[in-house]
Amino acid sequence: MISLNVYGQKQKHNQIQNINTVNKMDISIIPNHHVKTAIEALQANDKQAWFACFAENVIFTDDGRTMNFKTFFDNAFDKKEKFLEIDSIQNEGKDIYGKFYAGQWGTFRVYFKFHPSTNGKFTRLDIGQAPK
Repeated sequence: MISLNVYGQKQKHNQIQNINTVNKMDISIIPNHHVKTAIEALQANDKQAWFACFAENVIFTDDGRTMNFKTFFDNAFDKKEKFLEIDSIQNEGKDIYGKFYAGQWGTFRVYFKFHPSTNGKFTRLDIGQAPK
């Protein structure tokens, strides 16, 4: 029994470590400078830098539902949520698709669609589960 408990704890630690270290992807492939800056902040779990990329009254949707941007991403940063892989970049670098670690919800394919203003800050962000 003790062996199983120790093994289970070690396995859980390895799973967490893998999630934290798997993100060595090359985000230089994102052609939009402002989107790249936001994704860099997300990947580095830098909440302050992430929020600095967005306008004060940003509109935010998750799977089409309007939600509170600050509350949602405070929770996401607490869970160290981030992209594990980027498999598609569209709309001049403003739409990012890829495999995402979403804390308690697991890992699945998502989209992030950034809507920039003329000053480069994002006024809207739409995210959701992407088709496979």
